[in-house]
Amino acid sequence: MTDSLVIMGVAGCGKSSLGAAVAQATGLALVEGDDFHSPASRAKMSQGIALTDADRDGWLTTLGEQLRAHPDGLVLTCSALKLSYRERLRQAAPGLRFVFLGIGREQAQARVAARAAAHFFSTTLVDSQFATLEDPTGEAGVLRVDALKPLDQLQADVTAWLGLDKEQA
Repeated sequence: MTDSLVIMGVAGCGKSSLGAAVAQATGLALVEGDDFHSPASRAKMSQGIALTDADRDGWLTTLGEQLRAHPDGLVLTCSALKLSYRERLRQAAPGLRFVFLGIGREQAQARVAARAAAHFFSTTLVDSQFATLEDPTGEAGVLRVDALKPLDQLQADVTAWLGLDKEQA
């Protein structure tokens, strides 16, 4: 059985890009966590209003259901900013691993601003993401990577950590 993996971090760190690259390299299904936000949550974020734990509750339940629906493994992109959120996801998928894309506030802000026309997430929320983030470095099953590394290097680092070679895909 293949372990599932969450690509996590603050807005703008590159979750979607790395998630797609890892899914392609491993042959695992990709689930984009943002696709499961409620219309109300999307509206709040587009207006620059940070989500609360209550806003995220149903979303985390749905993501847990996605993990359970893919027993052969899954690459899930999800901010997973708080330990309590990560624990909920771990309950849904024992052995779940996380790749934490570390990035500085300025770089995240620039990336979110660059995609503003094509994404619902408001640039004004980057600070709230950093305020909410409980750094997972040191938790079991977490790999921290530098979000500013080239995508192909990040994908190679993750698949090596998972114990997979690119040639297996």
